[in-house]
Amino acid sequence: MKMFHKSTSKYAGTPDVAGFFDPRTFSVQYVVSDPETNDCAIIDPVLDYDEKSGATATHHADELLDYVREQALTVQWILDTHPHADHFSAAQYLKDKTGAPTAIGGYVTGVQELWKSIYNWPDFPADGSQWDHLFRAGDEFKIGNLQGRVMFSPGHTLASVTYVIGDAAFVHDTIFQPDFGTARADFPGGDAHQLWDSIQSILALPDETRLFTGHDYMPGGREPEWESTVREQKQANKHLAETSEEEYVELRNTRDSELPMPKLILHALQVNTRGGRLPEPEANGKRYLKIPLDALEGAAWE
Repeated sequence: MKMFHKSTSKYAGTPDVAGFFDPRTFSVQYVVSDPETNDCAIIDPVLDYDEKSGATATHHADELLDYVREQALTVQWILDTHPHADHFSAAQYLKDKTGAPTAIGGYVTGVQELWKSIYNWPDFPADGSQWDHLFRAGDEFKIGNLQGRVMFSPGHTLASVTYVIGDAAFVHDTIFQPDFGTARADFPGGDAHQLWDSIQSILALPDETRLFTGHDYMPGGREPEWESTVREQKQANKHLAETSEEEYVELRNTRDSELPMPKLILHALQVNTRGGRLPEPEANGKRYLKIPLDALEGAAWE
């Protein structure tokens, strides 16, 4: 199985993009680097978690650190595109290892408020203070000499953002590979109409823009893939090509009503709304997750 792929810079001002696939969660982590300065950002890193045993590990995050070290890169940012529902974020672990600041879209406070209620956390500070920096739509940032900017891309979640860095856009769980389609919009705070609008904004980028998605589910048993272009998505995406907004929303809502919730959603959100921090140890030195029962009404059963 293909676990790694490097998409190289084509011209000045564009990044090298190294993608690392996690087959346990079908997630893709990225190291985005400036070939001129060797500065980089890490996007959507995974903290390993086994729900059967409750074990946590840093295998995938350490793989990113190994690559950074081998390529003599300097980490400037640790970025999450949204609070993930299917894996734990390794943002805090990587901050501890590299000293680089963590960041996410500032709209995460809406997600925190929502899940604060679900988890019954009356004292939880839903203010985004768990990250070092909160981005808003249109904000710009630098990775070495590379120019980055932030697009607000709600629909999959209330807080989803897209990072556009040179000719590369990191579209998280909004658009998948053309043969799989697009992301679900039925999580708490999701909305199919908003997702359609977010997708149209992404597809308004130049046709040659490289799009890097957050997951791949390998339809038909093919090898994992996570890079496409705006042109390829407009021409071939099974949910978008020759589709109106009304048709898309009906398709999305119908499909979502039949999907079970991700198996780790209730585990992951109590870590990821904290910026990747695990719960504090209790008096016996052990950490505990809190799983609310019957909290996601209407969720499909497997």
